[in-house]
Amino acid sequence: MCLEIFPLTPERWRDFEKLFGPSGGDDGCWCMFWRLNRHDFNSGKGETNRLCFKKMVEENSTPGLIAYQDHMPVGWCSVSPREAFAERIAELPVYQPIDSKHVWSILCFFIHPDYRNQGIARRLLKEAIQFARANGASTLESFPDDPKGRTADGDIYTGTVKMFQDLGFVEAERRHPLRPIMRYEFNRK
Repeated sequence: MCLEIFPLTPERWRDFEKLFGPSGGDDGCWCMFWRLNRHDFNSGKGETNRLCFKKMVEENSTPGLIAYQDHMPVGWCSVSPREAFAERIAELPVYQPIDSKHVWSILCFFIHPDYRNQGIARRLLKEAIQFARANGASTLESFPDDPKGRTADGDIYTGTVKMFQDLGFVEAERRHPLRPIMRYEFNRK
């Protein structure tokens, strides 16, 4: 499989729209679930969330990575400094910061349904690690799902513990049985 991965820039916006489809990924999310407080996210589902995310991309915030197979957009990974997600993380005790480090967060993946179970999320994660490092991150953080048995694709949009472990992340803290806080430290010895 020839997979190419690039940062989401304004020039790639139409590809992002194509990947997320008319419903905006999962029920009008447009990758805004982790970026807004619950009230603003719910009231903006659909077009408002799309416009909000588009504005972020147009302002060159580079909020993540988009994957292509044969020039077709097939996958997405949200990766940014934790401050980009501060409103939502502040609302959810399970995900509160565990220290005051400057942390980058990998909070979601979206893989086109026709391309799931082909290793695209894993490849996106590898690239997200390199992307964060190249942009000055010293610590990466994630909140993957730790499923017990078979899990629906929509329930593991944050990735799985195994996928993160396989790429060098370690559990830093666990406040919920199915959602550990995992970290990747660039300055490990």
